[in-house]
Amino acid sequence: MSTPTTGQALTLSDLIAPHLPYLRRYARALTGAQQSGDTYAASTLEAILTDPTCFEARDLGGKVALFKVFHSLWGSSGQPVAEYDDGPRARALQHLAALTPNTREALLLNTVESFTVSEISQIMSIEAEEAARLIQLARDEMQQAVTGKIMIIEDEAIIAMDLEGICTMMGHEVTGIARTRSAAVTLGTEDKPDLILADIQLADNSSGIDAVADLLETIGDVPVIFITAFPERLLTGERHEPAFMIAKPYVPDQVISAISQAMFFASTDTLTS
Repeated sequence: MSTPTTGQALTLSDLIAPHLPYLRRYARALTGAQQSGDTYAASTLEAILTDPTCFEARDLGGKVALFKVFHSLWGSSGQPVAEYDDGPRARALQHLAALTPNTREALLLNTVESFTVSEISQIMSIEAEEAARLIQLARDEMQQAVTGKIMIIEDEAIIAMDLEGICTMMGHEVTGIARTRSAAVTLGTEDKPDLILADIQLADNSSGIDAVADLLETIGDVPVIFITAFPERLLTGERHEPAFMIAKPYVPDQVISAISQAMFFASTDTLTS
């Protein structure tokens, strides 16, 4: 897509396209899956095309306006995840449903998408004081949320140690740290995790995405948070892509928030509350 030159009027596409990958990331984190998240993102675009006046880019800026349209749909859609009759997945969803409404959304907008409290109030159509309250309440509730076993795939020792410290501080058990594709498969097979944190580029020049794909073929469906310096490359919606992602360089709040969100969608028997 060409970038408008100085003096050209910005088209609707110009205003939306740069922010669409991040809307996908946010929607996937809320729903816990690529397909459902991308469906919400597509519905947002359809709503804007149907009624361009709902996209208040002139007053709010393109990114805030885009997320605001998403939230108007999200808030009216009801339960965002499928219901399950029994089992650990159902227990996780029960924890999710027990959270105060709008707390997850406010926390993700703030910590992962880096919106200010003022911007969150515009996106969610609430007062700034309420947005700040929801963010703090989300932090409090997440500390009491489900905990489980986390596996780390990361070849940089300092980052791996930092991630391990964050996980244990949150009350999770770290099953181990793998630096290569083959080590990841071995570690995950020997001790099945509830959640995987994975870098994209590994020590043997292999891909963390390939390592995770190999591992999931053996252990089944487990939530994965990918950590990458180029998140937009995995947020195109054109192929199988991760539901949870944080960008390098990250801050602890982003990791904490992503882990808390992803853990709600874990489906293994070791989850506790």
